[in-house]
Amino acid sequence: MDHARIDHLVVAASSLEQGAAWCERTLGVPAGPGGEHPLMGTHNRLLRIATVDHPRTYFEIIACNPGAAPEAGRQRWFDLDDAAMQARLQRHGPRLVHWVVQVPDVTASLAALRRLGIDRGQAVEASRMTPRGPLQWRITVRPDGQRLFDGCLPTLIEWGERHPAAGMPESGVAFRALSVAHPHAARLRDALQAIGLPEVPVQEGPPNLCAVLQAPGGTVRLESEGA
Repeated sequence: MDHARIDHLVVAASSLEQGAAWCERTLGVPAGPGGEHPLMGTHNRLLRIATVDHPRTYFEIIACNPGAAPEAGRQRWFDLDDAAMQARLQRHGPRLVHWVVQVPDVTASLAALRRLGIDRGQAVEASRMTPRGPLQWRITVRPDGQRLFDGCLPTLIEWGERHPAAGMPESGVAFRALSVAHPHAARLRDALQAIGLPEVPVQEGPPNLCAVLQAPGGTVRLESEGA
């Protein structure tokens, strides 16, 4: 891969069981298996939503793992330890909160963001076991776990030899589009340009991610609305 691309969409839930139930209710299909993240004390379920234009894109439902804790000195990624985030998930249920972009060189992309005055965090080594062996990747994580720009600035990921989408069956759900709104739209556009993803539309407005999916029952729009 020699360019940035949308890797996956992130839906957070108070529990993985709630997230799985939400997936079946909202998309009309069951969430596929996932795994545990020892570094962050989280676990997930995954769903392939790849298309010809987005050949590796997938959907992640993630929650704090009640049987695990993050590495000492860290907060869980995607603001999962944030009290306001936890309250929103308890009140409104699972919701789209973030997105992740695969880049060919995460170190170079981090440097490009720093030149804009944006501290996306450090690239940390992460892994989890799968039935086909370990998955390994480098991902940008701040020690405070913050997503930045109300979740509208993507986390960056650089995969190792294997990508998880390669082992996922077809789900019957397809990714169609992603758009972003934010009060600091111009700065967010500059950031996406810097990491090599200028094609994602960004407009001025209250913080929001809007993902459009084609599900067996029809078109589904997921919005974060400042989550």
